Amino acid sequence: MKAVITGATKGIGRAIAIKLWQEGYHLALVARGLEELEELRDELLVTDRNILIYSVDCALKEEVSQFLKAVEADFGFADVLVNNVGAFMPGGLLDEDDETFEIQQAINVNACYYISKFFGKKMRSEQRGHIFNICSVASKAPVANGGSYSVTKAAMLSLNHVLRQELAPHNVKVTAFLPGSTKTSSWEGTTIPDEKFVQPADIAETLYTILNLSKGVNVDEVLITPLNF
Repeated sequence: MKAVITGATKGIGRAIAIKLWQEGYHLALVARGLEELEELRDELLVTDRNILIYSVDCALKEEVSQFLKAVEADFGFADVLVNNVGAFMPGGLLDEDDETFEIQQAINVNACYYISKFFGKKMRSEQRGHIFNICSVASKAPVANGGSYSVTKAAMLSLNHVLRQELAPHNVKVTAFLPGSTKTSSWEGTTIPDEKFVQPADIAETLYTILNLSKGVNVDEVLITPLNF
């Protein structure tokens, strides 16, 4: 089994990469920082399975396109795609710079669109596969001080629904994760205790459980939030 994971070196993406590697998957990992990708690959690479790494700025369509050409040649068909790459730039929509929206739109929506379209076509042809989109509770309701972030995460969830509708007749599954406050690098420096957060490993374990459900079942959405934040 093969999995492609974007935003793979930190937080949720890293936890999913570790979990799927432990369960025997070959991996293609995508992130912006090459050094962090190399460190993760070297940490995991202890067997004869493949870990391919791709340094990609997912805000740039040209780099995403180059990655897709490369991964097609290097990796071939992917059984699992995890669209985890994302950006959170705090601020109110009315007072932020236009660039704040444009960057988050490029990373949170456009990259997911291009990558899902590429692998979705392959999955449709093969009549199998599973796409996971790591959205947010902000996909359902705006979060405070997260104007454009909330807009783009809502758009990502809508993209998820369209993908599910178009791919379900071809036996391809599509699942959205909507995490609440999760202990990732965006919370660096907080004094809130770790146990108050959703842990990235919680999401990784849930994703793997979903992958092992029966063939005729699709989990449409997973809303996972802290018990008492």
